[in-house]
Amino acid sequence: MMAAIRAATLGREVILLEKKNALGNKLLLSGKGRCNLTNTQDLSNFLKRFSNNGDFLRDAFKKFFNQELISFFEERGLKLKVERQLRVFPQSDRSSSILEVLEKEMIKLGVRVICRSKAVELIISAGRVSGVRLENGQDILGERIILASGGASYSFTGSDASGINIVKRLGHTIVPLRAGLIPLDVKQGYIKKLEGLTLRNIELKFSDGKKEIISEIGEMVFTSTGISGPLVITLSGKVIDLLSPEKSVFVDIDLKPALSMQQLDARLLREFKLNSKKGIKNMLKELLPLRLIMIFITVAGIDPLKKCSQITQEEREKIVSLLKGFRLEISGPRPLEEGMVTRGGVSLKQIDPRTMQSRLIKGLYLCGEMIDVDADTGGFNLQAAFSTGYLAGESAALS
Repeated sequence: MMAAIRAATLGREVILLEKKNALGNKLLLSGKGRCNLTNTQDLSNFLKRFSNNGDFLRDAFKKFFNQELISFFEERGLKLKVERQLRVFPQSDRSSSILEVLEKEMIKLGVRVICRSKAVELIISAGRVSGVRLENGQDILGERIILASGGASYSFTGSDASGINIVKRLGHTIVPLRAGLIPLDVKQGYIKKLEGLTLRNIELKFSDGKKEIISEIGEMVFTSTGISGPLVITLSGKVIDLLSPEKSVFVDIDLKPALSMQQLDARLLREFKLNSKKGIKNMLKELLPLRLIMIFITVAGIDPLKKCSQITQEEREKIVSLLKGFRLEISGPRPLEEGMVTRGGVSLKQIDPRTMQSRLIKGLYLCGEMIDVDADTGGFNLQAAFSTGYLAGESAALS
């Protein structure tokens, strides 16, 4: 939509093809339905939030960055707000507010939108695009083609990698698609009993025995098969990169990151002395959520009927150790379909970062999630989509 708007603003006749019944299906889901459209961090910090290929976006961001995007919506009457971690949302808290602005702008500029029109191949002659062939056999001719068909997650919204497959057949290299910003599964079967439990003010440490990935202090939530929540989602891409058949990856949950082992041990000694006749289960209510206590005691190998006065030094040390590192083994990510973003895509070596034009086929422009760029949560991925779309639309129009 941003590519279409920019090209039409520059006076071109623009047709937007959409395979679904309506535009913006994935946009409507973003930010849990609130649309975290960008982030107000400065350029250098912004680029650090991209996994590997952030530098590729410098030209696109120089052309159209967060302040330009904010101005675009505000000038069209949409009020925005900045929340914690500098994330930007519409004041309405509705993704549909963003979609409405984009659709109204396209109507104003005369962009012709054709829904239920799935492109299946590009028409190429002498190394240059000349049109698009639709699933129904119809050809739509055009001197410039912009592909902005998304990745391979949430395929029910339309992003089913079909655009990536079209350019793959035309000779483009595809960096293998994998999930980004996704919950992780674990091997421990008891995790199902903890489904829905949220842990707050905790820290995570992922490790394969050599490399460690340590989170900020924040929150996570147990799922029926593993772990999710902000800390897990943010680091999931890096964790997935650690996974291989040859080595195991573990996560240690520090349930009390504000306390050292020594401080925790001293606190336990105090509590045990003050509550010597109390059962260990009851005493742990001061330290753990109720639903975690029985599993914690079982993992520690302690008789749940023991009183505090009966806990040995070895058992106390085991409790301290588990509070500072409750360990789970990561079995892998959830399926790619469930990822908030797709990692991988069309190789950046085959795209000119100054124009977003394919280096292999003249007149073909690629942008958004289908190219090999991905970032943390917080509005970074959507800004990359808006910026690359804007640059592709401008480049196609001016060429």
